[in-house]
Amino acid sequence: MYSAQAHKRLKEVAFDTAGRLIQNYRDFCLSKGIDYACISSVQPHDDSTLFCSAGMQQYKPLFSDPTYKGTVANSQACLRMGDLDEIGDGTHFLHFTMLGLFSFRQMTVGEAIDFWLDFLGTLGLGPDHVTIHPDKLGEWTSLYRGRVPIKPDPECTWSDGNISGYCTEFYKDGIEIGNIVNPLGTCIDVGFGLERLDMLINGTPPATELETLASTAITIIRSGYVPGNKEQGYVLRKLLRRIYLMGGQVEHPFFIEEVERQKRLVLRYERLRHQHPGKSKDWWFDTHGIDLDLLKDV
Repeated sequence: MYSAQAHKRLKEVAFDTAGRLIQNYRDFCLSKGIDYACISSVQPHDDSTLFCSAGMQQYKPLFSDPTYKGTVANSQACLRMGDLDEIGDGTHFLHFTMLGLFSFRQMTVGEAIDFWLDFLGTLGLGPDHVTIHPDKLGEWTSLYRGRVPIKPDPECTWSDGNISGYCTEFYKDGIEIGNIVNPLGTCIDVGFGLERLDMLINGTPPATELETLASTAITIIRSGYVPGNKEQGYVLRKLLRRIYLMGGQVEHPFFIEEVERQKRLVLRYERLRHQHPGKSKDWWFDTHGIDLDLLKDV
């Protein structure tokens, strides 16, 4: 059985070490004269996603405005439901904090590389190697000035569907810890994963699948959402239901309510199943809201 107390202790330790990393990054940015913001909510900054999936989301209009110049940094809570089937592998966290640096027609790729190598150096975490797209290998290799081994990688590109650019990626112990993107060839978009840095620096053990699901649910709740049948509410309900079906728990009234709802659905199905023999799974879900694949103990 999943232990809520163990999860709480793990979260307290993780918050302490991650909090120090965020503070270190904030202080480093301010020492460089770069404005910094810390955003703990996963609410999206536009309607392109249900949750904020990247630190650059709120800055997308600035990338596209050729008249705007400036540089900012942040730590942004992010959530990517696309990682749901990959959690538990030690590198996918479902919800995570991105340490970001964004420059609009001001900072160069070389300056961004210097910035991140210097910051990682303060943490005692030099990358084992970096990758560069072959198209940029000749132009960007000299920017590292022989400080890090470089490998070509044709996958070093990025796009959000509208804005795109080449990138260079940083690796440590076989794990990508962050990248520097050059959107439009004129801007800088940097993202480094706080949890991956914490894992490498402090030896913080990766969370189990249940711990990741539970902490993600709490993050969504703290961002102002409640369980429901649509959009963010549906995602939250899906997570709570999955935790329950896996034998876990979350210390929150929403979880207790979802457990009771699941029990009612089981009783409803038991009461109706003999009246509707041969009905499809889709019929049960559309007519009675019962997902046969997710009912417990049926």
